[in-house]
Amino acid sequence: MAHSVLFGQEQAYGGANPGDGLEFYQTQYGDPSSMAGGAAAAAGVQGSADEFYASSYGTALPIVERSWLAAFGTGGLPNEQPLLEELGINFQHIKSKTLAVLNPFKPLDTRIYDDSDMAGPLLFILVLGTVLLLSGKSQFGYIYGVALLGTVGIWAILNLMSQGGIEVVRTASILGYCLLPIVLLGSIGLAADLKAGPLGTLAAVLPISWSTYSSATMFVTVLAMSEQRLLVAYPVSLFYTSFALLTVF
Repeated sequence: MAHSVLFGQEQAYGGANPGDGLEFYQTQYGDPSSMAGGAAAAAGVQGSADEFYASSYGTALPIVERSWLAAFGTGGLPNEQPLLEELGINFQHIKSKTLAVLNPFKPLDTRIYDDSDMAGPLLFILVLGTVLLLSGKSQFGYIYGVALLGTVGIWAILNLMSQGGIEVVRTASILGYCLLPIVLLGSIGLAADLKAGPLGTLAAVLPISWSTYSSATMFVTVLAMSEQRLLVAYPVSLFYTSFALLTVF
């Protein structure tokens, strides 16, 4: 039989005192003593967690940062790599490789080429395409095509010439970083007409030579091919000449 939650059975049928029929559920909400007890229990759980972490790792439980910036860092966790490094983006290596291209006469540290960093090359290619687009030349398809075919061709030649060989991704990384002088040439094209007279020719020869010398030096250093520098420089120079032609014309 249906029964009211607030009233007793007697009052439901009208046969009891109205004051005796109210029945409410007991609760502890708002009771200071119960809230203090819950806080003490939570503190006890947190304390046991801290003791377990300290006994396991020898250090106190770290305070984990909770913000959107924590996604790009370690979040306060020990021995945890930042997210960008897990994705293969190391700004320190990008800076070191860029400086190595800008100053090709400085002795190279081969350890920075142990990783196949593609963040810098992709950035330079995107900047080059954007600069050419601002100059009125939509060359993104040609840039990607020349980069892909040229990288595969140079990778095949280097593996035929060297004993140890080199990975295709590392080849693309070195060629992409050494594309920086061509990007500077495209930036000059925003302010001056590179096709006007011999000035454009001279302005294109310098970046080609710069990129060729930098990349050939890196390949020779990494692959220990010091006696084959000219043989390495020839296909590399053709690679950067193609980009220079896209930039000038």
